[in-house]
Amino acid sequence: MKKIFIASDHAGYNLKQQIIKKFSKKLNIVDLGTDSSSTSVDYPNYAHLLCKNVLKNKTYGILVCGSGMGMSMTANKYKKIRAALCYSVKNTKLSRLHNDANIITLGARLINRSLAFKCLSIFLKTKFEKGRHLKRVKKI
Repeated sequence: MKKIFIASDHAGYNLKQQIIKKFSKKLNIVDLGTDSSSTSVDYPNYAHLLCKNVLKNKTYGILVCGSGMGMSMTANKYKKIRAALCYSVKNTKLSRLHNDANIITLGARLINRSLAFKCLSIFLKTKFEKGRHLKRVKKI
């Protein structure tokens, strides 16, 4: 089973913990922090840490913050990282099918737990279509 890395800031901590609880029997999830919702932290620190681990291990990542935006913006600064801010089943599926996203970002203040779980399940089981999309992804 491949490692999947997860990290959050303080705003995403509770959803991150719920994801770990729900998916840890099916996935080898490595929690990179933060360890509390009560202490404010800087989300870029956790996004950087996760991206480095995803690239080193050639695997997937899950980032959670308040809106998902800051984590996504930070992660997408890395070459070979394609972080998708997911908020619906459809956009999650397309992020994998067409864009070969390797990191899902979730906004804990904007998405409920049930939808976050659905999006993560779709993200993990959907394969990249390649074909006409491969040349586009190579241009990123």
